[in-house]
Amino acid sequence: MLMPKRMKHRKMHRGVGKHTRISGRGTTVAFGEFGLMSLDSGWVNSRQIEAARRAITHHIKRGGKVWIRIFPDKPVTTKPAETRMGSGKGSVEYYVAVVKPGRIMFELGGVGKEIAEEALQRAAQKLPLKCKLVYKDTAGEVVHNEAE
Repeated sequence: MLMPKRMKHRKMHRGVGKHTRISGRGTTVAFGEFGLMSLDSGWVNSRQIEAARRAITHHIKRGGKVWIRIFPDKPVTTKPAETRMGSGKGSVEYYVAVVKPGRIMFELGGVGKEIAEEALQRAAQKLPLKCKLVYKDTAGEVVHNEAE
């Protein structure tokens, strides 16, 4: 399970509402030839990232290479059930990665186009966001898959 080794502050504010601004970084396919781009904003927890990673590696049968471009560094706290109000903030339960639209979450390289598309489709089913397949053309530009 992905989580930070150490943090300056153990607990963090949740943040305000739904952010629909397009991601400022991580919007291009940088390492592999194929990528999984987010179309929504939201939180992806470490269990969902691990499930998507396992779906990809299982489909490509340990061929090629997988890059995970998001990291869960935001702690989410919860209080126990049937607890009265007050008495401080709850304990840290899990970590999430804050994902904005346009963010490349996973990249894949070293496999054929059909295998990569199916592997990334399976990974997208494990994630709580709408996703789109993108790939890098010969000039290095990101091309959006129009079949979605």
